Amino acid sequence: MEVDLLRHGACEGGPILRGGGRDDPLSPEVWRQMEAALRGAGPWRRILTSPLRRCSEFAWRLARRTGTRLETVAELAEMGFGRWEGRTTRELADEPGYLQRLVDPAAATPPEGESWEAFRARVCAGWEAVLAGTGPVLVVTHGGVIRLILGLVLGMPDEALLRIEVPPACRTRLRCGVDEAGRRWASLIAHVPPELGG
Repeated sequence: MEVDLLRHGACEGGPILRGGGRDDPLSPEVWRQMEAALRGAGPWRRILTSPLRRCSEFAWRLARRTGTRLETVAELAEMGFGRWEGRTTRELADEPGYLQRLVDPAAATPPEGESWEAFRARVCAGWEAVLAGTGPVLVVTHGGVIRLILGLVLGMPDEALLRIEVPPACRTRLRCGVDEAGRRWASLIAHVPPELGG
């Protein structure tokens, strides 16, 4: 089964930490960037989306235009960053645990936010929902969710996940299957967004 993972594009409000507790709309030019990232991809049997509007509005419009079945999967929402939501990385540099978390995401939980363990368990459940149906499938979601899915399927340690760059409006394709012994396998087909030279 082929799975296209599409990260939402840049949101209004600029480059801030934007997790599950913040639901900013996409900026107008981003719709074109997300469409460009999907050029040559599809058709899909299903589109799965995070419930947050920066993913769901685009997914809804695409599903309506293409006649593709749309499913909203709550487990595909971004991590909840608690009191870190809406702040820039510069503002967060002095926050206890923030820099440590950049090296090891499980090292510190944002104040009033979601723990890494809870986020990981939730995204694993979301990934099972992706694999449970037929493909090909498009998943419209967030950078943190995509990193975690890539880590799961490629067997990467959690400490390595923040080294994966997932720019806004980029698409990553996974080819997934099950071998004769019943073990899952996946291969990665990277896609560089057009504005980065792809």
